[in-house]
Amino acid sequence: MKKLASLILLIPGVAYAQQAGWGNVGQAQEEAFSLAKWWTEPLFSGFWMAWTRATLAFFIVIFAMIAVMAILEIRRPGGDKRLGILGLETTRGDRLFIGLLGSAYVFIAWLGLITAPLWFPLAIAVAWIGFCFWKV
Repeated sequence: MKKLASLILLIPGVAYAQQAGWGNVGQAQEEAFSLAKWWTEPLFSGFWMAWTRATLAFFIVIFAMIAVMAILEIRRPGGDKRLGILGLETTRGDRLFIGLLGSAYVFIAWLGLITAPLWFPLAIAVAWIGFCFWKV
């Protein structure tokens, strides 16, 4: 009964807030340029995938990594095996996989614990991949 009474007391406040301007929240408004919005707005309308500048950059970086790995494999066949700090004999491909997997965990942990912005975990992920190629 107390909960119902407290809800009834909130009704005038909600009506006042809606009258004061909350009723226009969902309507489009002209905004200033925002880098975050520019980075995540769709590139193509009506396309099967939501291609944004962020997804395009992601795929370009992944394919560039694959191309660099192919060039390095042509220059030095065999994967450039070495014994790292994990005590495992790893090749370039192994180190790239460990680096990308660790980067995915960095982003998942960041999103789960802190949310946005994602520039700081990007720096951590790049440093992690560098560490994997240097020491692992």
